[in-house]
Amino acid sequence: MSNPITNIPIPAILEIKKGAIYHLESLLNKHGFKKVLILFDGFTFDQFEEKVRGAFYTLELETVLMNDQLDIKELITYAFSFHPYDVIVAIGGGSVIDYGKYISFSRGTPFISVPTSASNDGFASSNCSLLIEGKKTTVPAKVPYGIIADLDIIHHAPDKFILAGVGDLMSNITALYDWEFEESQGVGYVNAFASMLSKKAVNSFIRTPMQDIKNPTFLKELVSSLTMGGVATVISGNSAPISGSEHLISHALDKYAEHPQMHGIQVGIATYIMANVHEHRAERMQKIFSRTGFFDYVKTLEMKKHDFQQAIEKSPLMKPNRHTFLHEEEYRTKALRFVEEDEVMNVILK
Repeated sequence: MSNPITNIPIPAILEIKKGAIYHLESLLNKHGFKKVLILFDGFTFDQFEEKVRGAFYTLELETVLMNDQLDIKELITYAFSFHPYDVIVAIGGGSVIDYGKYISFSRGTPFISVPTSASNDGFASSNCSLLIEGKKTTVPAKVPYGIIADLDIIHHAPDKFILAGVGDLMSNITALYDWEFEESQGVGYVNAFASMLSKKAVNSFIRTPMQDIKNPTFLKELVSSLTMGGVATVISGNSAPISGSEHLISHALDKYAEHPQMHGIQVGIATYIMANVHEHRAERMQKIFSRTGFFDYVKTLEMKKHDFQQAIEKSPLMKPNRHTFLHEEEYRTKALRFVEEDEVMNVILK
């Protein structure tokens, strides 16, 4: 009996360049789309709706400003309130991308992701984070049909969004270490190809000059690497290639901290903690977070050491079905001690 061939969906469109947002029509036309729905959040509607609409000449186009804080029931109701479109495009931050992804998934319509920042890998993943009965919950969807990242727009995003993307991407290193640990404990197994893609993504980024986070080469590498991480999750069928114990700490901060911060920022700090717990590539991690200004930015947030200690304690509760290093008391104790004693942690946390 021959081995089965694995078929995975990957984006058919990938454009990462300056001015890409104004070439949407030609890209959509090239792929046979004629009737287009574009979703905006409040910021992108004000900044780009008129310009984007002005760059369409032949295709049938409708643009919609999406409300904030829509829950899953409202999204499903909206998804079935209109006649079919050939393609749905979302331009903006994480929420409107997730809305577009889920609406497209519900209708069986191709989805184009147009992120305006590189703050995390959600724009390329097959999941979305939606409100269900008031709580943010990870919900399955599909990997986007296309990803279009305009480097001019991402360049002008505040530094914190780029730094959050750095934090989220660097977590591939600790996530993969956790994944291998899980397999050694008899919990799940490592998909070699997904692991390789996630590792290549972060290693490619690490070799990029770090002195200027607004440099087009740096931004293109960041977006490309985050995209590869998203595709790795499609191959594995779960988030393990890019999400391990460091993400559990961030999820616990979201739940228990008085003032949670951006996902990628929390993940980046937790990644630094776990790299030292793992004793794996911790020195490299410290250099990158120092050179990019990640640590300097974190210092301005006045995040609490106590919140991270509490999050470490609560981390196994976030995903009890997994078995990361933090699911074992020995490593939680090591992480707690590191937060208390490490020089950098004592500088960046209150």
